[in-house]
Amino acid sequence: MLEHSTRLSALIIDDEPLAHQVLLHHLKDQTDIHVVGQCYNATEALQLLASEKVDLLFLDINMPALTGIEMLRVLAEKPQVIIISAHQEYALEGFELDVTDYLLKPVSKDRFTAALDKVRKRQEQKPRNKQASHKTQTSLVLKVGRDKAKFKLSDIKYLEAYGNYVKLWSTTHEGTDVAMTLVNSTLKKILKELPSESFIQIHKSFVINKHHVCGQGTDNVKLTSGESLKVGKSFKKRLNDLL
Repeated sequence: MLEHSTRLSALIIDDEPLAHQVLLHHLKDQTDIHVVGQCYNATEALQLLASEKVDLLFLDINMPALTGIEMLRVLAEKPQVIIISAHQEYALEGFELDVTDYLLKPVSKDRFTAALDKVRKRQEQKPRNKQASHKTQTSLVLKVGRDKAKFKLSDIKYLEAYGNYVKLWSTTHEGTDVAMTLVNSTLKKILKELPSESFIQIHKSFVINKHHVCGQGTDNVKLTSGESLKVGKSFKKRLNDLL
C-alpha cells in the first residue's frame, strides 16, 4: 500500500445493503478513508452532496429512479468516483465521465486496494494544482451586464447571492467607501474561482473575504466596513480559525 497522510471522506451509494457491508469490510483496514455517509439511491446521495463535501464516491450503476451514470451527469462538481457494478457494459461510459476506476462485483480485496491506490495518486496532485493556480491570482474577471469587469481580490469585502445574480461588495479606488456591483453569475460558480486561503462561505447567501473580518459572534461575522453578516448553522464549524 502507498504511504499516505491525507484523510479522504467517502460516500457509499448502492441500493443493496449487502454491497454496503462488503465495502465497509474492505475499508476497515484503510485508515485514511473515512465513510461519512451511506445512501441507498442516487436522489438521497444528491441531497447529501449538496451540503457535504466528499472526496470519493463508491457508486453502483443500477439503482431505482436514477442510475449511477445519470447521477454523475447532473453533478456540478464531481469528486473522485469508483464505480462498483455487476454490469461491465457501462465501463466505457463510466471512464468517459472520468471515473477513477470501475470494479465488477464481487470485488476482491486486492482489486479494491489497487483502486484506492489510484484514488490516492490522483488526490496527491489536487492540492499542488490548486495551490499553483491560485499562487499568483490577484484579480477576478466577471460579467457585469453585457460587459466584463476586473475586480481586485483584496478589494472584495463579501459576495451576496441575489437570485441568478451576485451582489459583489468592494472598496472603491479611494479605499474609503464600499460599492455594490451586480454580477451575472451564481455564488457557487464564483466561489470555485476564488482562492480558499482568502475567501470562505459562511452562509448559503454569503461568501466573505477573511482579510476584511474584524469580529466574530456566535452566529455572525463583522467586517471592517461595518457590516454584520449572519452565519448559517451548517457553516459554523469551518469558522473556528477565522480570527
